[in-house]
Amino acid sequence: MDGVNDSVVSEFVLIGLSNSWEMHLFLFWFFSVFYMGIILGNLFIVFIVTIDSHLHSPMYFLLANLSLLDLGLSSTTVPKLISDLFIDSNIISFPKCMVQIFFIHVMGGVEMVLLIAMAYDRYTAICKPLHYLVIMSPKMCVSFVMAAWTVGIIHAVSQFVFVINLPFCGPNKIDSFYCDFPRVMKLACVNTYKLEFIIIANSGLISMATFFFLIISYIFILVTVWKRSSGDLSKAFVTLSAHITVVILFFTPCMFLYVWPFPTTSLDKYLFIVDFAITPVLNPAIYTLRNKDMRVAMRRLSKRIMDSSGISE
Repeated sequence: MDGVNDSVVSEFVLIGLSNSWEMHLFLFWFFSVFYMGIILGNLFIVFIVTIDSHLHSPMYFLLANLSLLDLGLSSTTVPKLISDLFIDSNIISFPKCMVQIFFIHVMGGVEMVLLIAMAYDRYTAICKPLHYLVIMSPKMCVSFVMAAWTVGIIHAVSQFVFVINLPFCGPNKIDSFYCDFPRVMKLACVNTYKLEFIIIANSGLISMATFFFLIISYIFILVTVWKRSSGDLSKAFVTLSAHITVVILFFTPCMFLYVWPFPTTSLDKYLFIVDFAITPVLNPAIYTLRNKDMRVAMRRLSKRIMDSSGISE
């Protein structure tokens, strides 16, 4: 923490996404609507999984945790962005910037492990259906979630301890709408060449390894389902298309920024709109509108609400 005390810079200026007033207005409504959808959609999934006993299974337990995680990840950046657009301010204090970086990487690390757990859940359900409930026991599901949070915290701390001690004494403008390692490190008063390779070894390689592991896992599951479905590959693809969509959307920005953490363009800040705003609102839609069990659960909930209303009258 001595490095923080040595820093002259007490706040950073976030350049944001656009300098146009018309674009500011559009972005304000865009992110406001999406964030409301993120809150309502993900909390609804958690609510319906909690109250409906038919959804008390490993798959939906992990899905509810993914929904909470999406809400948390989005909340690290989107409320600040909406506030900046509304009051036309783009200042973030040094401590708040560091806190934002820390929680972005905690949530990101947790989500990576959780997506692996969901892939393993689908592998077990499809490839070992007779042993599914034994393998994916409640204890195993809780262990997955605890392991995810442990990995997420270690992942964040292992990078954060280097950045928090960097001296910042000159430029303070960040060409983005949020704080993150690559762009903040560029503003340090020392050579950060070695730290950039720490980012590659940590966030970059972990993102790539997790992405390819998940894609290979889903290909293996698709081939297994295809063989057991008499060649009906379309049925297999529909079964896992939601998971594949989430994986591609989540990991593409991560690999773009962290595999080459030497920002020379502003493209990455637009790509991360996908992770912070689009994916968290798509997940509820994907897992509810395209999921038969969730649709049935929603009909049961609607019927219960209508029945209780009729009784009260």
